[in-house]
Amino acid sequence: MSSKVAIASDIGQACRALEQLQMEAGINRVKVSKAATDLLQFCTEQAKSDPFLVVIPAATNPFKKPCAIV
Repeated sequence: MSSKVAIASDIGQACRALEQLQMEAGINRVKVSKAATDLLQFCTEQAKSDPFLVVIPAATNPFKKPCAIV
């Protein structure tokens, strides 16, 4: 009896794996070269407003640590 349960379990697991593989095979993929080009373009466009790349005046710098005078 336990061998039938084990076989049924193995078949169920194989069916789930097959469904997962079929789903993954149907996914449209983007070539790495295209994705890299798009990412580079996005980063270049966003660099203008990135506070870590653009010099921020010291008076308005929200990342500057406060200085406490004791």
